[in-house]
Amino acid sequence: MAQTILCLIIGFIVLEFLFSKWLSLLNRATWDKPIPVELADVYDAEKFEKAKEYAKENERISVISSAISLVASLAMLFFNGFAFVDQWAGTISSNAILKGLIFFGVLSVGNFLMGLPFQLYSTFVIEEKYGFNKTTVATFISDLLKSTVLSIIIGGGLYSLLCFLFGALGDSFWIVAWAVVAGFSLFMAMFYTSILLPLFNTLVPLEAGELRAKIEEYAQRVGFPLTNIFIMDGSKRSTKANAFFSGLGSKKNIVLFDTLVNEMTQDEITAVLAHEVGHYKKKHITKSIFISILQMGLLFFVFGWMAKNPLMADVLGASENSFHLALITFSLIFSPISLVTGILSNLYSRKNEYEADAFAKDTFSGLPLISALKKMTVIHLSNPQPHPYYIFVHYSHPTLLQRMKALGD
Repeated sequence: MAQTILCLIIGFIVLEFLFSKWLSLLNRATWDKPIPVELADVYDAEKFEKAKEYAKENERISVISSAISLVASLAMLFFNGFAFVDQWAGTISSNAILKGLIFFGVLSVGNFLMGLPFQLYSTFVIEEKYGFNKTTVATFISDLLKSTVLSIIIGGGLYSLLCFLFGALGDSFWIVAWAVVAGFSLFMAMFYTSILLPLFNTLVPLEAGELRAKIEEYAQRVGFPLTNIFIMDGSKRSTKANAFFSGLGSKKNIVLFDTLVNEMTQDEITAVLAHEVGHYKKKHITKSIFISILQMGLLFFVFGWMAKNPLMADVLGASENSFHLALITFSLIFSPISLVTGILSNLYSRKNEYEADAFAKDTFSGLPLISALKKMTVIHLSNPQPHPYYIFVHYSHPTLLQRMKALGD
């Protein structure tokens, strides 16, 4: 039975890789289409050619990176690599929590070392070549250290608590674990801007002036409970522009990248924020969190049912089951379901994006939103007409042309 499950897991990993590369090939061919007439005013031939080369270089590095990751994953499964790391961790400590932390620590270090060269090349070669990169070596190292410390504290802390609950609660483990992780997710959704984000970026309140007055007037008119408007120094890492709002309940913060403020007109910025407000007014964020929590509960229920089966260790070639081995096997078994739920999530997300666009059009104006979306497509050197299959699987947002058509109706 264990060998059958292992073969199915390996088969899916290979098929998923081939499917992903097939989609990428289909999407790459779309760059051979002429520039859409709707974008001729912003996407000239020189910029379009630059975008095409940027996409090709990113795809090449992605193919190499994912191929190495595929080989590493298959090697770990074929040669009982997970069982070997588990056995080695057991020579250091027999404590279930500490052994699991060592186990995942080794895997994390291996994954980090495997991905670091590609991360460096992407940041300091590709992004630099196409004018996006503003990250210094010092900032890169600082981000790396901070991310590592946060991963150890947050990831290690959550794992330790869940491992303890797994051993202490038996069949009721999944209920308490679900509550803990759901509670943590809600906490981070509320306080991400005030706790985590300032560790990496500087946030300063938008100074009084025409832009702030326009945003506040719009927020008041549509009944959006705005707490503050921040400018974030996104330009310290990239020239790409973005904006978002965060917070739940009465705590709502709008965050504008300084690059967005520099590139957009006041009407375009307000239209982008009107779109974000649309997500709030249509309760997309609340609904998405609710769906995510339900999905999380289902996963914990199934994991709690499967986790103590010795088969979970047998699949990885280990002689003794444990919480950390059960987590690895469970994640591998549920990968096909994750692909399907990801596609469904993207379908739902695209529907929400259309609704948020419509809200911005009805409460502010569609024309500046179209103008802002066109600018961001060119600034990011994005593909204006990706392949429909690629959109279906990977896109959480409709394409630019699809959004322009909907806004123009």
